Amino acid sequence: MSTFFAKANAVERKWYVIDAAGLPLGRLATEAARILRGKHKPTFTPNVDTGDHVIIINAEKVVLTGNKLDQKMYRRHSGYPGGLKETPYRKLMQNMPERAVEHAVKGMLPHNKLGAQMYTKLKVYRDENHPHQAQQPEIWTIQ
Repeated sequence: MSTFFAKANAVERKWYVIDAAGLPLGRLATEAARILRGKHKPTFTPNVDTGDHVIIINAEKVVLTGNKLDQKMYRRHSGYPGGLKETPYRKLMQNMPERAVEHAVKGMLPHNKLGAQMYTKLKVYRDENHPHQAQQPEIWTIQ
């Protein structure tokens, strides 16, 4: 018997909703990255995007443990000399909690074109409202 390799055009994709309320940011991000990558499926193939779509709701209610709200910094660079911008996570969680969740999940995906393709299947929303009811998403629970 030969090893199964998934074909990109034969992958069936589902939609999952993850409620982030009360979950630690890292645990939420690892589970979302696992679904986006397709590691929860028996047909997982490392060089093919076999993952599903993920909708994360209640991003503003995600939790950072310890002193991370004050000590952890969100960093971005403009590309110009001296263009490093730093924002504490407390301010980021007040203004743009979606970006904090997206940044955490993106860091757990492969850092190449395949990872960028997987990242496009992630949708993050501040509260419980999302416009993807037509896709009939299933609820994914995290213990």
